Amino acid sequence: MPDYDLSQSFIYTPLIINNVSTANSYVKGERSVEHFIQVKHIKVNWDVVPVKASLLEIDREGRGGTKISTVAPYTVMESSIYKAVADAFAAGMSKDKVKSVAPVAPFKLCYNAADIVSSGTGPSVPPIDLVLHNHHVVWRIYGANSMVEAKKGVLCLGFVDGGAKPRTSIVIGGHQIEDHLLQFDLRRKRLGFTSSLLLKRTSCAKFNFTGKL
Repeated sequence: MPDYDLSQSFIYTPLIINNVSTANSYVKGERSVEHFIQVKHIKVNWDVVPVKASLLEIDREGRGGTKISTVAPYTVMESSIYKAVADAFAAGMSKDKVKSVAPVAPFKLCYNAADIVSSGTGPSVPPIDLVLHNHHVVWRIYGANSMVEAKKGVLCLGFVDGGAKPRTSIVIGGHQIEDHLLQFDLRRKRLGFTSSLLLKRTSCAKFNFTGKL
């Protein structure tokens, strides 16, 4: 495709301040330097999944909420959130008559890759939507970012169960960020993000770092 100015495609959502540091060691009263965003709802196959609303908020002790991490390889979710998402995803796959196979750690929900059709945005599976600060602002996760080839011929839902009491309820990891352009606008305290670049038949590997089109 011809050169395309992706800055025209940014969708914006506020960056949230966590007033308690999420570092392993910190001084009392120190704020977190990590980037948090507000997730209000999660949808699978366009249906809202049942999630305890308080888990999506940051409490007085700095627990909960959603942050973006380039360290975590895959998105990690608090157990009840993970279960709700995985159950809804599995139900959507069952409707398409795709049966699960034995899981491959660290993933819990896996399928025979041969049973899943490919599309321009990766494996054709139920989309997962992170509905952000209002219902018009949605981070949609297509198959290329939701599925992982855990071993030859096996595709797994690329989300990890983070246990019952993680410090942060949702940590958006590298696989889900891949081929999305992110802009951390610290001055305006907002995150700009694009939909999957695969929708425009391009990828981050083709990004023009010279600034010249």
